[in-house]
Amino acid sequence: RHSFCILNSVALGTGARRFHVSAAFSAKAKVAMSRFEPGSSVNYEKMHENINIVRKRLNRPLTLSEKIVYGHLDNPAGQEIERGRTYLRLRPDRVAMQDATAQMAMLQFISSGLPKVAVPSTIHCDHLIEAQIGAAQDLQRAKDVNQEVYNFLATAAAKYGVGFWKPGSGIIHQIVLENYAYPGVMLIGTDSHTPNGGGLGSISIGVGGADAVDVMAGIPWELKCPKVIGVRLTGTLSGWTSPKDVILKVAGILTVKGGTGAIVEYHGPGVDSVSCTGMATICNMGAEIGATTSLFPYNHRMKTYMEKTGRGEIAALADQFKDDLVPDKGCEYDQLIEINLSELKPHINGPFTPDLAHPVSDIGAIAKKSGWPLEVKVGLIGSCTNSSYEDMGRAASLAKQALDKGLKCKAQFTVTPGSEQIRATIERDGYTKILSDVGGVVLANACGPCIGQWDRKDVKKGEKNTIVTSYNRNFTARNDANPATHAFVTSPEIVTALALAGTLNFNPETDYLTAPSGEKFKLEPPTGDELPSRDFDPGQDTYQQQHNIKETDFYNRLQLLEPFDKWHGKDLEDLRVLIKVKGKCTTDHISAAGPWLKFRGHLDNISNNLLIGAVNIENDAVNKVKNQLTGEYEGVPDVARHYKANGVNWLVVGDENYGEGSSREHAALEPRHLGGRAIIVKSFARIHGQFLHRRGKNANIKLCAKYSSVCNFFSVLFMHTETNLKKQGLLPLTFADPSDYDKIHPDDKISITGLKSLSPGKPLTAVIKHSDGSQDRISLNHTFNETQIEWFQAGSALNRMKELQ
Repeated sequence: RHSFCILNSVALGTGARRFHVSAAFSAKAKVAMSRFEPGSSVNYEKMHENINIVRKRLNRPLTLSEKIVYGHLDNPAGQEIERGRTYLRLRPDRVAMQDATAQMAMLQFISSGLPKVAVPSTIHCDHLIEAQIGAAQDLQRAKDVNQEVYNFLATAAAKYGVGFWKPGSGIIHQIVLENYAYPGVMLIGTDSHTPNGGGLGSISIGVGGADAVDVMAGIPWELKCPKVIGVRLTGTLSGWTSPKDVILKVAGILTVKGGTGAIVEYHGPGVDSVSCTGMATICNMGAEIGATTSLFPYNHRMKTYMEKTGRGEIAALADQFKDDLVPDKGCEYDQLIEINLSELKPHINGPFTPDLAHPVSDIGAIAKKSGWPLEVKVGLIGSCTNSSYEDMGRAASLAKQALDKGLKCKAQFTVTPGSEQIRATIERDGYTKILSDVGGVVLANACGPCIGQWDRKDVKKGEKNTIVTSYNRNFTARNDANPATHAFVTSPEIVTALALAGTLNFNPETDYLTAPSGEKFKLEPPTGDELPSRDFDPGQDTYQQQHNIKETDFYNRLQLLEPFDKWHGKDLEDLRVLIKVKGKCTTDHISAAGPWLKFRGHLDNISNNLLIGAVNIENDAVNKVKNQLTGEYEGVPDVARHYKANGVNWLVVGDENYGEGSSREHAALEPRHLGGRAIIVKSFARIHGQFLHRRGKNANIKLCAKYSSVCNFFSVLFMHTETNLKKQGLLPLTFADPSDYDKIHPDDKISITGLKSLSPGKPLTAVIKHSDGSQDRISLNHTFNETQIEWFQAGSALNRMKELQ
């Protein structure tokens, strides 16, 4: 047990439910957004000035993405700018953290020694609520089970000037859309689906927990200048086709890697037929194609949404600066995709990957041919991707048609409101009753089954079955920890229709349902209001106005960080192969979510999930590897712990796109904690952008001298799998020849040589020692820059920070 003491707790906020405008700043186009934290503002004038400087320098039309990104440059006059090559130093406006990642972020911020966050920041309690029975019971259980974590986050938030949204308030991305996002803002969030904010014309980027610390330290944040993929929309959405179908189609085109290093920018005349929350849906799932972020241009849909959510003054300012919030005519994209919304058909993607796209009209035949279970066991609507008022209304319109015929869902059916505001409003307007009457169970305002927080009882683990969701991600075992579950992602409307039919072999555009009376009927296309005719009902006040806890206790959920050991100055000799991974290895395979989320603040406990979802090439099994010291087959973390206890260092061998998925720093922390030294793969995922170059030693950091060394440490972006590994003192390496993957056997010993002369661009050598006495020598590439080499030598980036203090 440890105690984290809180002194000088501060009151946060004014108790207001909405933003207010300071007339004194309005004349300068600066709107005070005192949604509970000081210093938050909208400053279009500064962005406008920066855009003009950059436009004159580049002498060409700019995309919207470029306007907002370059509009946040720390030095627009001197910054070298070339898409896909140079590195930008940026000044983001704010930070948002969900409770699972906020634990490690706040623990690291505490270690930095900084007294307060330098930019407006918020914590959102949404990831730790498990779906079991229903909203009220599940929420109360979560408060009881997670008390240690919630107390720590609430107390740390109060001490360091961070806003705190209590459990039950809703999903981080919905809260951000309702309160903090606006056209032109640059927002950093510790969740891969932060790009949801692009539905309000913002640059919202999902990052790791340490990235949040960078930005909260108030120093320039570095990002490789993104390329821009344009998606031109024409035509009009109608009938069964929804905004979700746009991104399902784009995912099918670009695949899970197609957006790497790029911002996806939607534009064209078809944009105006998409609601603001529909745009957010499209941007949200852009994470699944590897995009840095996605966004839409400012239009009347966004204006109306901001007015309905209490931000009319910001909308009025956005009107004044509209030219900065849309792309220039004649701007050029690195890649252009065109989609005619009038011709787009409803889609369903999966199973096991979000880029396997099918028209709904074909999925029945494809499932039969592929041997996928046709019976739909559960339909799940909601999540951060699809839980808007419009989404719930369209789903309810279908449920009402079925109820009118006396029909209820054949499959189990769950409903997850995205926020307390959505929950209260759909309850007031009757949608909740309709969805419940048709067989739906309303879950808590939280992530729930979307991230694996689902205590599922209807099937046994290993039992082959099908579920359909309106979520964004459907990797193996993602939702229910069952690797045999075939999960498909689609729109809430299609989920509802398939839950009613109980089978994938149902096309609602052409097929009929059968009522209990025997009458056959066809569902009419869904309808639903974009926004409530009355104002939103805010529901219960779930924002913490002040907090006076003096101390929070650490038991088994939180653990203060201990420094990793320094590099011993020699080559790494005779590393054991902990596991040679076969095929896809996402962050869900490396560090599973679901029930493990409760240990996100306790490194030793959560390390018991290390690589338990990865497939061992030796036996095609998960979480079953051979302990080369004992000859026994055990779980991956068990073998890792045994090696560590016996002084044996180890490495992991992986396939293509290692680390695809969430920006999960635990996928780097855990292997380092359990004695790992290197990860050797064919390629690493870069789902949230590219690694960064070194900051100059003489960089101008506008912080007091007392914290200059801390700021220098936090100046390098902690953005994707490869950089995450570097920050923890591991060696992320790639095969110079991908076919060398085949040369490594599970019982080999591997030595990594050349470390004494480790330098940028210089490959390392691996000596593979086979059990028969033979050897192979292969070349390994790396992307370390000079600062990152210092991290490795110090044992971690945190260690290096402390050396500099």
